[in-house]
This record gives sequence, structure tokens and C-alpha cells, in this order.
Amino acid sequence: MGAAMMEPDVRLETNRLGFCREHYNILLKQNNRLSLGLMLNTHLAQRRAEMFEGRGGLRRYSKKSTPEEQTCFVCSKVNWGIDHMLSTLYNMWGDADFRKLYSQQQYICLKHYDLLMLGAVKHLKKDELKTFAEATDKLAGEYMKQLNEDVQQFCDSFDYRNAAKLHSEDMEHVRSSIERAIEFITSRKPDERK
Repeated sequence: MGAAMMEPDVRLETNRLGFCREHYNILLKQNNRLSLGLMLNTHLAQRRAEMFEGRGGLRRYSKKSTPEEQTCFVCSKVNWGIDHMLSTLYNMWGDADFRKLYSQQQYICLKHYDLLMLGAVKHLKKDELKTFAEATDKLAGEYMKQLNEDVQQFCDSFDYRNAAKLHSEDMEHVRSSIERAIEFITSRKPDERK
């Protein structure tokens, strides 16, 4: 929301793309309503001109047209960065040291597992794809198995026969299993409980 957001080239992009709900909420929390108002004003004016002036209304659509894909200025920058990181990852897969480092990660969340596997099918050769899939399956699969066991233990702890077990020091992995499961599924830490 600082000065860089008011630069003409950035404003062209924010006018064209706008922001998604999540990023509008973040912008609202920054307590700079004037900057947000200026961006919203020009975004609305551009969208209004595109949609309702000239070839607006029903005339904009034909049987061959498809709805424009809505995106977000921030999401588009993040996606651009992710695409370049994935390209680098696939290019580096031939390096044994890189494969070793990759395999030593704690885990890969489900959202990024899907992203990695979809890209690997498109970018890796058949023999590279096999080793990549094995390493990636192991990272996501083993963590998911352990996480599933922890969540099961958490649920079982509500049985009267196991009531005291959850509160022992060595059960932190079980107490935190719900939040860890949400993070594993969504790739984002859940908001703090109140």
C-alpha cells in the first residue's frame, strides 16, 4: 500500500487484475484506506468501461466467448514466482546433490504435492519423472501417514479411557495434530484460536 503501489505501471496491473478476497482483507487491515480507495476507484472505473461502455452488456458475449478469468494482482505475482521456482526445480532434478537435498525435506503439503506432480509430468523425462515421483510420494505420503495417526490419537483421547494421555509432555505432536493437518491440506497455518 506504499508509494510503489501508486506507480503508474503497478496501477495499470492493479486496475486490470484487482485483488482476490483474501488480499483485499489483508489490504483493509493495513489501515491505509485512502490508498486502497484510490486503487478501488481506478479499478472500478476500468472494469465499468470494459463491461458496460462500448460493447457492454449482453453484446459482449457470444456463444463462442468464455468468461474472463478473474485473478488478483498479488496472486499473479506469487504464481509467476512459483512457476519460475518450479522450472528451476525441474531443471535441477538431474543433479544428485539437489535430489538428496530435496529428499531430506520434512514433508510436502498436499497443495504443493499436486502442483509439483502436475508440473513434473509436463517437464521431466520419463526416467527423471519416476525418481521425482518416488521422492515426492515419500515426502507427502510418510508425513500424511504419521499425521493421520496423530489425528486419530487426538480423537481417541476424548474417550474416557484415554483422557489423561493427551496432557502428558510427550503428546505435543498429538495436541498440535489438528492445526498441522489443516496446514498440510491447505499449505497455510490456520489462524490462532481465540
